[in-house]
Amino acid sequence: MPRMPKRIKFRKQMRGKMKGKATRGNYVAFGEFGLQSLETHWISARQIEAGRITAQHFLRRQGKVVIRVFPDKPISKKPLETRMGKGKADTDYWAARVKPGTILFEISGVPEDMAKTAMARIAQKMPVRCRFVGRRLTV
Repeated sequence: MPRMPKRIKFRKQMRGKMKGKATRGNYVAFGEFGLQSLETHWISARQIEAGRITAQHFLRRQGKVVIRVFPDKPISKKPLETRMGKGKADTDYWAARVKPGTILFEISGVPEDMAKTAMARIAQKMPVRCRFVGRRLTV
């Protein structure tokens, strides 16, 4: 089942601006390898779920998959062939805002070549260009 918030303060949001690069969530924190976005986009809850299912299917219950983005933005859409007016439409789906540099998924507990293949499969399901990154070691 796609992810969505349990409760929110306001039912509908404005579209907003998505400029600049990610300042938070832009490094591998929970796993050994990550999938980093290179573009700005909204990623729907269904796309995130498709990536999770793909990774778990490929890894066959080995390792651990961590999802670093959460769909907390309600996206509304009016039905086709509807006249203008009559207020804002109901929420159609939930999306996560993604900027360049955001880590989308992380994997730990598997060899690098296996993680790379799993991330490549996840990247095919994403609407943004992504790259495979490893954990940066700090001294």
